[in-house]
Amino acid sequence: MNTATIQDGTIQSLPENHLEHFLNYLRAAGYAERTLRKKRSVTTALARWMKRRRITTDDLDASRIDAFVVRSPGRGKDHVNRERAVIRLFLRYLRSAAGLKGPPMQKNVSAGDGLLRLYGDYLRKDRGLAENSLRVYVPFIRALLASQSTPMGGTFAEGFNTMAIQDFILSQSRNRSAEYIRLLAIALRSFFRFLFLAGQMTHDLSPSVPRVCKYRQSLPPAFLSPDEVERVLAATDRSTPGGRRDHAILLLLARLGLRAGEIVSLKLDDIRWRAGEIIISGKGGVVDRLPLLSDIGEALAAYLRRDRGVSASRQVFLRTWAPHIGLTGPAAVGHIVRQALVRAEVRRSGRGAAHLFRHGLATKMIRQGASMSEIAEVLRHRSQTTTAIYAQVSFEALRSVALPWPEIGGAR
Repeated sequence: MNTATIQDGTIQSLPENHLEHFLNYLRAAGYAERTLRKKRSVTTALARWMKRRRITTDDLDASRIDAFVVRSPGRGKDHVNRERAVIRLFLRYLRSAAGLKGPPMQKNVSAGDGLLRLYGDYLRKDRGLAENSLRVYVPFIRALLASQSTPMGGTFAEGFNTMAIQDFILSQSRNRSAEYIRLLAIALRSFFRFLFLAGQMTHDLSPSVPRVCKYRQSLPPAFLSPDEVERVLAATDRSTPGGRRDHAILLLLARLGLRAGEIVSLKLDDIRWRAGEIIISGKGGVVDRLPLLSDIGEALAAYLRRDRGVSASRQVFLRTWAPHIGLTGPAAVGHIVRQALVRAEVRRSGRGAAHLFRHGLATKMIRQGASMSEIAEVLRHRSQTTTAIYAQVSFEALRSVALPWPEIGGAR
């Protein structure tokens, strides 16, 4: 690789082998040759377009990428989006693997942006929250900072007061569900507590955020019965690489009651074959050891030996389509579960498809006589208050043995 041309930063001076390195990189990630030919066509066209306009990679920002993908009239939206995705992938490769510089950073970063980054670090390091929780909290706070018109310097002392907080909550609550408002209030209390602890405010405004009551649902949580679980497992086609991967994932959900996020974050080193256990990184950074049951071990071994292939990723479960990297998040597991339910003709509505197995495991245990503390231990609940929702299943089960209500005269 010619280092001089990389330091020069102009894509037109890059020799042909840089494109070949990029294509080899994608080929190693599992892209098909047909796909690689399409990406070569896009990157070659980009190089010629930049050469004609004397544009360097340092100048290639979002606006110039947009100018390139719409260079010809009448181009379809799907075609434009595909080209834009190829260019972003190519530039990411050049800047990470080849060392090319990206477009200059914005010189004026608002105090709000910096504060948002500090808040995210606080949630990760000090509070031990998972990335999924950050995806819930941070958008609320970003909207809060965007609504703040008061200039922010080194502190936030003059930025907010009780009335400003209440006005913001009211503005965000219109036509919103009770659950949305509850999460908004939780995020705001967390943020103002952080501001006080970080010295950004001289007094704690978190008590100024009103609490939103959430009444417990009167119905027990949706779950899969033992028969439905076995139907879902049996309906998974284990003759294909994707089917073997999905079967292993479904077994982890059904037998151990894992959360979707725990399956996504499962690493190769977390499977202790000799010890017969799996290391699970749960909520709040808690690490648990669970037994590596025989059917789970067989499913994992079949997938790892035959289908996973070589990857730089240490995650156990990878995408079946290129690039062969780890699953992107809990939503990917939810998608796998929903497809499995359709195959087995099991109909369930609502969110949290992966949690149906977890609820099913708890329901099965309680109907077999397990105590709340035993269920809490298996599901790794930090509070038995969370486990209490399954007590409703016991009341439902009592209906089958309850005596009929006596009528007048003893007759029915």
